[in-house]
Parts: sequence; C-alpha cells; structure tokens
Amino acid sequence: MSEHVTPSFGLRENLAQFSLLVLVNAFVGAMVGMERSILPALAEDTFELAARSAILSFIVVFGITKALTNYFTGRLSERYGRKRLLVTGWMIAAPVPLLLIWAPTWTWVLAANALLGISQGLTWSTTVIMKIDLAGPQQRGLAMGFNEFAGYVAVALSALATGFIASEVGLGAEPFYLGIGFVLIGTLLSVFLVRDTHAHAREEAKHTLESEDADLTPRQIFTRTSFTDANLSSASQAGMINNLNDGMAWGLFPLVFASAHMSLAQIGALAAIYPAVWGVGQLFTGAWSDRIGRKRLIVAGMWIQSIGILIVALGSTFPHFATGAVFLGSGTAMVYPTLLATIGDVAHPNWRASSVGIYRLWRDMGYAFGALLAGVVADALGISAALYAIAALTFGSGVLVALRMRETLERDESATKQHGVKRGCIAHAEGLE
Repeated sequence: MSEHVTPSFGLRENLAQFSLLVLVNAFVGAMVGMERSILPALAEDTFELAARSAILSFIVVFGITKALTNYFTGRLSERYGRKRLLVTGWMIAAPVPLLLIWAPTWTWVLAANALLGISQGLTWSTTVIMKIDLAGPQQRGLAMGFNEFAGYVAVALSALATGFIASEVGLGAEPFYLGIGFVLIGTLLSVFLVRDTHAHAREEAKHTLESEDADLTPRQIFTRTSFTDANLSSASQAGMINNLNDGMAWGLFPLVFASAHMSLAQIGALAAIYPAVWGVGQLFTGAWSDRIGRKRLIVAGMWIQSIGILIVALGSTFPHFATGAVFLGSGTAMVYPTLLATIGDVAHPNWRASSVGIYRLWRDMGYAFGALLAGVVADALGISAALYAIAALTFGSGVLVALRMRETLERDESATKQHGVKRGCIAHAEGLE
C-alpha cells in the first residue's frame, strides 16, 4: 500500500485483501489436516512405535516449534512487516510433504513436524495479525471467526481426504502428495497477491488515545500478556488448555477410534467432524462475540469442550464418537476466535502484534503439554484416564476465566474516533490487577 494512502478499516472496505487472506489461511490449515487422521496409525503400523508418549512425540515437536515461532512472529512483524514473514513461512513449509513421503524413520517425521510448526507459527500468526489490522475494533470477532473458519474447515477437509486416500491405497506416501499442492498455491498467493497491512496498525495507533501503555518493552508486554493483566493472562491460559485438549484429540482420538474397531475411512471421518464443526461454527461465534461480549462465550465453550471429551471417553460406537466430536468442536468454536478478539480488544495497537504472538506462544505450547500429559497418563493408566484428566483441566480453565476475567468488548460508541478506530486502552486498564 502506498505511504500516501490513508488505510481504511472494516471488512467491507478491505474485502478483496481480507478474502484473499481467508483463502491463504485455508491452505495453511490444510497442511496440518493432512497429518491429522493418519499419522498416529502410521506411527504404530509403519514405524512400529508402541508407547503412546512416543507416538505423540510428533505433536510435542510441532507444538514447541510453533509456539516459539508465534512469539517471534509477533515481534518481527512489528519490525519488518507482515507479508515477509508470511512468505517465509510458506518457504519453510515446502520440504514438509517431501520429508513425510520419503521418511525412512520416525526421526524424519519429527523433522517434518519441526518445520511444519515453524511454518504454521509464521503463516497462521501473520494471517491473524493482518486480519485484525484490516478489521478495526468494530469487527474483530467476525474477522477472527472467518480466519479460524477457513483454517479449521481446511483441516477437516484435508483430514477427510487423507483418511480416504489411506483407506484406498494404504498408509504410504500417497496421502501426503496433497501437501505439495497446498504449499505451491499458498506460496503463489502470498507472493503475488497479498499486500502488507502494517500501515493499518500504525494508522490505528495514531487515533488511539495516548496512554502510558502505548510504549512498552518486550519484557513488559510478555509479563502483562502472560501474568499481570487479568484479561490477557486469562485468555492465554484458556488458549493453552484449549490446545492442550486439541493435542490430545489429535494424538489419542485416532487410537481410541481404532481400538473400537473403526476403519481408516471412519477414523478419517471422525477426525474431520471435530475441526469441521469448530471451523464452521466460528463463522457465527466470532460475530456473536461482537454483539454479546467475549467472556460468556469463552467460559461456556471451555465447559462444552470438557463434555465432548467425556462423551468420547465413554463411547464405543461411531454415533457416540461423532456426538463427542460435535460437542468438542462446538465448544472450541465458541472459544477460539473469541480469545483472539479479546487480545485485540485489550492490547494497544503499538504492541498488539507482540501480544498476539505471546498469546499464541502459550496457546500452542498447549499442543506439547497436551501430547506429553496424554502420552504419560495413557501409558501409566490407560487412554480413558488421560481423557478424563484433560476433561477436568478443560473444565477448570473455564472456571478460572469465570472468576478472573472481565468483559473486554467496549460498547461505548462515543469512544469511537476518526476512521472508526476505538479507544484502545479502556479494556486494558480494566483488566489490570
């Protein structure tokens, strides 16, 4: 965007670029989905891994690398802009499907997931930041709903496709051929059509009321987002627990379904139901949070997730498992875009990208913690015990949000400034303990 053009805010005003970013994030999500239904079975059948903790090691590697990359992506995007990091993320993703296709040992799979985690941290984080930039304060929930809808519907469709391919030709290289196409299309779109949105954040900062919170050090931003701001830190812990149960679902659910004698096609379908409900639901829950606020959706969503996990733990048939997946997906849809919108509500535009990165650091560390916890408990006490433990943690996270977090959606229209930019620090000040 030219430096002489004043950026405008809102989805309608930025429809072309916003729609393009939604499409790009669909290919980002598809890269994760191609592993979702078949990698645990591949670990058991092809690489002969027996311990649950060993099978789930690929999620640990993915979660740690993605989480750390999220943190640096937020800071680097404020220094170098968003688009450069988006393109870099796609370049790092390029070897991933090839490593999975050619993998002679499980170490190759772990290396592929390390690269996938770095790539996801760069690409998904930048699409989130760019959509927040474009939407402005009035439509953050809706913007995040569209972003996460695209990503997780693509996860579901990709998981369904790879599960179908594996059921037809077996657990070989063929399911991962899709990844080559995902990388190619995502890279071309990002290089040639996506425009940077950093100017939007700078413009919003100009019209945000001056505050002592406008210029913080990286350490201060980390401390506030992680611990001292009641709203930001509540969102961070809820995000971590959300992805903790998602990491468990990714790694253990296929094994639960297999032990109940589900076919590969059925496992692929079940692996797709959860992210599909999650993805489609966010089209409604993101916009809903712009109307009724963030807190109630987050609390209710965490509790509904815990119910879904319990239903799967007690299940033994396809309809039973599908019902649990619908509950888990519905609860996650209520939580996922709403947490991101909460960060956008509270963080000052000057350091919002960094705060998003820190939130996503904690959130995606949940993948690693969830896989480790699920693997250790499953090896010691059985898979059902692991599901019960994570259901309890998820319920407890909702209780913590209910007790500690305040509503962050600012409804005072008199605070709206030029270009529709709201006062950014009111919710932040209310969230400090």
